[in-house]
Amino acid sequence: MNFDALMAISPVDGRYAAKTESLRESFSEYGLIRYRSIVELRWLQALARHPQITEVTLSDSAHSIIDNMISGFSLKDAQRVKDIERQTNHDVKAVEYFLQEKFADHDELNNASGFLHFACTSEDINNLCHALALRDGARQFALPLAEKIQQILHALAIEFADVPMLSRTHGQTASPTTMGKEFANVAARLQRQLEIARGISYLGKLNGAVGNFNAHYVAYPDVDWQTFGKDFVESLGLTYNPYTTQIEPHDYMAELFDSFARINTICIDFARDIWSYISIGYFKQKVVAGEVGSSTMPHKVNPIDFENAEGNFGIANAMYGHFSAKLPVSRWQRDLTDSTVLRNTGVAFAHSVIGYESLLKGIAKLQLDEQRLAADLNQSWEVLAEPIQTVMRRYGIENPYEKLKALTRGSAITPENLQDFINTLELPEEAVAGLRTLTPASYTGIAAELAAALPADTADTQ
Repeated sequence: MNFDALMAISPVDGRYAAKTESLRESFSEYGLIRYRSIVELRWLQALARHPQITEVTLSDSAHSIIDNMISGFSLKDAQRVKDIERQTNHDVKAVEYFLQEKFADHDELNNASGFLHFACTSEDINNLCHALALRDGARQFALPLAEKIQQILHALAIEFADVPMLSRTHGQTASPTTMGKEFANVAARLQRQLEIARGISYLGKLNGAVGNFNAHYVAYPDVDWQTFGKDFVESLGLTYNPYTTQIEPHDYMAELFDSFARINTICIDFARDIWSYISIGYFKQKVVAGEVGSSTMPHKVNPIDFENAEGNFGIANAMYGHFSAKLPVSRWQRDLTDSTVLRNTGVAFAHSVIGYESLLKGIAKLQLDEQRLAADLNQSWEVLAEPIQTVMRRYGIENPYEKLKALTRGSAITPENLQDFINTLELPEEAVAGLRTLTPASYTGIAAELAAALPADTADTQ
């Protein structure tokens, strides 16, 4: 049966296929087979270039053929590996046999084919492949989208820096802020987590069956395998881990997944707040021609992008949590429970990417309703109880909190009765004058300055 996206079990490959297509190069079965072929071929090239391993040498022409095999690796090649795997019942060995087939038409490469997979256990190949997939998937696709969200929020923080807004702590009216400062809060949180995510090292090992170069030193006792293995891992753009069992212990993966989970959690927090601001009218949403908000209520423009983002971030984080708890744990020198789990890392990244795309789409539709914000502030004069009682404290007036509590709690507060209260206070005229000029819209502290002062995140993940 030919695959149709309508038949996909997972929405990652069905409903959201277009949004996750970029991840397939890294996280698909094809991607894993391609990475395995790359590592096997690069290892052979490294062996051939080592001056003490004289039994395998390759001419410039042979190296060029291998380079072309890597750059031209195709879906047809991956399918051939899968065909071989049906016979071998071993996925890594199938790659080795496939490469031997490719070498058969070239005498020099055919003679060198015995050094394919030399001294390697399957995990020597696999751990490097998963590190490459995670590095490429995170740096090329997931992080740039998260960075784009951060950059847009930073820009909106500046745009809305001076727009006063009523705060709500515990859902109740509270000291005003500005909309820009609230965007700046989220942008700053994301910026910190993005810096952490960018700084994570992607570790790899190539040290044999239990991590000690056992077979390597038996075959070539005079070769400095520790340095050679380190140089090879680093040549792939990875960080060498000298202390492993059969598997690289995956601690860096837990760091990576936890980092993305924190990024996603911040995005969930933001999505819920914006959803609520839309609900109370602080934001309107741009109407897209042809879109339907409700199947029965024609007036509705639902905040579905923020809801979709929240749902996908939740799925991603549930998977990240399992990965972080499971992958660093392995019985003795190796068990296979990590294998099937590692094949699903791309699914978590896919749900993250779907969430980022939905959040970006939702943000692009937002239209701030400054009149609605102003009206909300003008109905909430009780929030000035805080500055008034704070000034009363400065000048030693007794029981300032209790007096403002009696004035404001459960009562409708107007500018007039606040002015009347201020006029009864035995305060210096300068202090009274300052309190008289206060309004909910002007009582925002340094919110605008903080929003405008947030430094831009100029880091490049490429």
